Amino acid sequence: MMSEYWIISAPGDKTCQQTYDTMNNLTSKQHNLCNNYKFHIPDLKVGTLDQLVGLSDDLGKLDTYVEQITRKVANYLGEVLEDQRDKLHENLMANNTELPQYLTRFQWDMAKYPIKQSLRNIADIISKQIGQIDGDLKTKSQAYNNLKGNLQNLEKKKTGSLLTRNLADLVKKEHFILDSEYLTTLLVIVPKVMANDWLTNYEKITDMIVPRSSQLIQEDADYCLFNVTLFKKVAEEFKLHARERKFIVRDFVYNEEELAAGKNEMTKLMTDKKKQFGPLVRWLKVNFSEAFCALIHVKALRVFVESVLRYGLPVNFQAILIEPNKKSVKRLRDVLNQLYGHLDGVSAGGAVSSADNVDIPGLGFGQSEYFPYVFYKVNIDMVEQAKV
Repeated sequence: MMSEYWIISAPGDKTCQQTYDTMNNLTSKQHNLCNNYKFHIPDLKVGTLDQLVGLSDDLGKLDTYVEQITRKVANYLGEVLEDQRDKLHENLMANNTELPQYLTRFQWDMAKYPIKQSLRNIADIISKQIGQIDGDLKTKSQAYNNLKGNLQNLEKKKTGSLLTRNLADLVKKEHFILDSEYLTTLLVIVPKVMANDWLTNYEKITDMIVPRSSQLIQEDADYCLFNVTLFKKVAEEFKLHARERKFIVRDFVYNEEELAAGKNEMTKLMTDKKKQFGPLVRWLKVNFSEAFCALIHVKALRVFVESVLRYGLPVNFQAILIEPNKKSVKRLRDVLNQLYGHLDGVSAGGAVSSADNVDIPGLGFGQSEYFPYVFYKVNIDMVEQAKV
């Protein structure tokens, strides 16, 4: 199944139904090149030709912006789902239906985008709506990412090498001499290959080391964690000479209140993250739906404006949604060009041949592809570009 759909429009024959039937017979029934659906656009207010030309350019920019924000919401939802990311596609819905169904059964939302308003006003409503979603997404994602970052930093400190990791959850009270006026206990990281060297020689590193005071507390792939008790007054000298022998003294003070606070902070952050996860996922799902629906309304506006500019007044065209068969795209293009080639060069603004290769605002030549019929692509894979 392709995630790419096309919306085209062609001038009405005697009736718009006839336009649809002719195209559907040629492309779908006879040659099986695609599936076709009528794309329903209501009777929108046309305004003046000048307004339409200006609006055509602005709608192109709005289309890009709305799609960009829709993708941003979808991709951030994927990030938030983390190890449930495989459930992303089933969470990307439009008006509680799957995206292909929303598109193939598209109905204009009269409540959100009243058709009594001018086309410019409808475009402004969409622009404001998407701007609001974009702003809210920045605020919400920043807050959640900060929380996640703080949690990851704490988790990193609980793992990794003994040289850098948090030692609080490895040591116990009995590993330390506490509340002594003269003595202190240091924690020393020793390369694993030098563990015997440490045990044989640590008492000789400086004077005033308590004999047999060192014990192995923990080890990882590369290092061992030992404690050692000595007189406070030789602590700095000990650190210096220990480093010369590649034994690293870690700065660590055993304080039960601080250790408990550290554990509490971790628990609090995990609780906060869980609390925020549900509402954030709901917000992202709702606003993905809003943004995607807005995007398809922008496509409908573009088809309407372009059709009036090309085919003239009174408004008489049939918009058709095409789901091309992947293997038949080139053949489908050929059939459509045979069917609509005669339209080339005719527009409300007078005769323009595509051979002139002039970029005229409002006539869609600014698109990278030009066809003799109104044509827009809709890609409903909203996470495709986020794949690495």
